[in-house]
Amino acid sequence: MARLSEQWPRYVRLAPWVLVVGGLVWDSLATADYWGDPMMAAALVLAGALLSLRDTVAVGVAISVGVIVLTARDGTIGTTAGWLELLNTVFAALIGLWVNRVIARHGRRLAVVRSVAEAAQQAVLPAPPARVGPLAVAACYRAAQTEALIGGDAYAVQETPFGVRVLIADVRGKGLRAVAAVSALLGAFRENADREPDLPALAAGLERAMARESALGEEEVRAEGFVTALLGEFDPAGRLLRLLNCGHPGPYLLAAGGRAVTVLEAREPGLPLGMGGLGVPIAAAEEWPFAAGDTLLLVTDGVTEARDRAGEFYDPAVRLAPLGPFERPQQVIDALVADVERWTGGPRDDDMAVLAVTCRPGP
Repeated sequence: MARLSEQWPRYVRLAPWVLVVGGLVWDSLATADYWGDPMMAAALVLAGALLSLRDTVAVGVAISVGVIVLTARDGTIGTTAGWLELLNTVFAALIGLWVNRVIARHGRRLAVVRSVAEAAQQAVLPAPPARVGPLAVAACYRAAQTEALIGGDAYAVQETPFGVRVLIADVRGKGLRAVAAVSALLGAFRENADREPDLPALAAGLERAMARESALGEEEVRAEGFVTALLGEFDPAGRLLRLLNCGHPGPYLLAAGGRAVTVLEAREPGLPLGMGGLGVPIAAAEEWPFAAGDTLLLVTDGVTEARDRAGEFYDPAVRLAPLGPFERPQQVIDALVADVERWTGGPRDDDMAVLAVTCRPGP
């Protein structure tokens, strides 16, 4: 409970003591009616909710001592009125302690649930390695809800015989069904990335996996479930980039040593995964040059659809350019996440996944 109380700003933790002082001073000035008693009762409940057990006990002792001093000054100590006043104070202190213990118990349960969620996130969506072949990698996941740790966004980086392959995806929907789809998608990517010779074949393997996953769901999931995804492949030297877009927001290329940010829009984007039943063939991969020091930034729509108070969408190409240049992929992610938080000024409506890959200069 002490750790929880330390999370509050200092002025919040001081609020119970301000009420204690105010209540005692008010009672000392208007002893006939004890108008300050409600303030002290509120201080005890507030201390139980915000402070540690030791601080809650200290607030209760301070109020009890103050009441004893006031009743002694008024000459009511030892009388029925004096005993009732002290008993009311002790009763309020016990309520404060009870509130403190209830919140502490729920806090421990929340910590257990959070640790399970963290373990589930590490199992479903592990952090990619910081170095893969000639590339430096960084990733970040931010759930729309503060206490949520896992959701429907996914990313992966894998070194294969064909080069380093990357994936970023966004599963339609939320909750456990989306988490299950993410798990199936990442498992299919890890399996197919090593054996499929090109990105269209890899996308076909992911399409088959998503079809199997949706077949296990309800009719609404089979009819409307899909995954937007972006597949990338770097040649073994890390100097050539191939992209295949399956209905996902285009990635951004941050040029080395400068502030230029370019959107790599697909000329012919394909349909999202899970919609293969429409009979549309998988789109072809497109090639882009990738120089030493360049950074490829892949995001989900939690970034591109983040809105400010006026309802305007966030544009990474415009907002990131003045924040560069960036030497490491983690710098790009840190700058982007902080800027999105400033842009929205509050909670987001969607999860946000970000993957940054930088080509390291050769020897």
